[in-house]
Amino acid sequence: MFKAILLNRSDSGATLAELADLDISRLPEADVRVRVSHSTLNYKDGLAITGKGPVVRKWPMVPGIDFAGVVEHSASPLWQAGDAVILNGWGVGETHWGGLAQYASVKGEWLIARPAGLSAAQTMAIGTAGYTAMLCVLALEKHGLRPGDGEVLVTGANGGVGSVAITLLARLGYRVIASTGRPQEADYLKSLGAADIIDRAELSAPGKPLGRERWAGVVDSVGSHTLANACATTRYRGAVAACGLAQGMDFPSSVAPFILRGVTLYGVDSVMAPTPLRLEAWSRLARDLDLAKLEAISRDIGLAEALAVAPQILAGQVRGRVVVHVDR
Repeated sequence: MFKAILLNRSDSGATLAELADLDISRLPEADVRVRVSHSTLNYKDGLAITGKGPVVRKWPMVPGIDFAGVVEHSASPLWQAGDAVILNGWGVGETHWGGLAQYASVKGEWLIARPAGLSAAQTMAIGTAGYTAMLCVLALEKHGLRPGDGEVLVTGANGGVGSVAITLLARLGYRVIASTGRPQEADYLKSLGAADIIDRAELSAPGKPLGRERWAGVVDSVGSHTLANACATTRYRGAVAACGLAQGMDFPSSVAPFILRGVTLYGVDSVMAPTPLRLEAWSRLARDLDLAKLEAISRDIGLAEALAVAPQILAGQVRGRVVVHVDR
């Protein structure tokens, strides 16, 4: 038997979430079984647990889009018992049972080795949010962005992606401007490396097709009007990396920033990213992220607490990262 957060759907279509004891035989068929030690609670997990978004595609479901643990059994040539591994994405927690459980059964090709120098807890303090933030930074770097080019905007700054993006960019030498709806968190954001703070209201309302040029680059996890305004105020031949939809899935913009200023909009997907890109991102995280700041970015909870924290994430009441110790 093992403990897991289990989601079922009622006859009325409502999501029913509980902490359950499950027989290990209920794990989905796959070639690698992992004894999970840590998972995380992401915005997408919050949507799944509360039923506020159409995340779950198959019922019943164990949520949790990432996890860290040790291989217990493997029929895959890629892994053997005792290997320390992590997983991010691949539809886990959506179409395939995920990481908010003491065991996970997954395809071997979905796993990567836990990066040297990072503990299981640290990898989940980074988690999918931090890995996504690194993918955004890589996109901006490959565009040609350099620290001397100008200010970089990070929206949704108090969230998991935003917190890690600020920490990464600041350590790499960029002047980071953090956009947040929680001005009381200014000291926290500056402790991560933000040079200045702006109120999200400056970006979240309908705006003009073009605004005053300001940003050399943008990391956006918010979408909607915020993303549109970020594009409209990005400097000539600047770049925007978009990875989230906390404000909405819509994009009420125009072609003006793209054809008049040559702005590039990069869509950043962490779920199905190819393995070489994942390895590059995690290698850079192990090298470039200030691990001393992970403690400030993250908080620890037990598995049962995930049920209460999930709606708090959606309400914008959680800052940084949430690490779930599945044995607590």
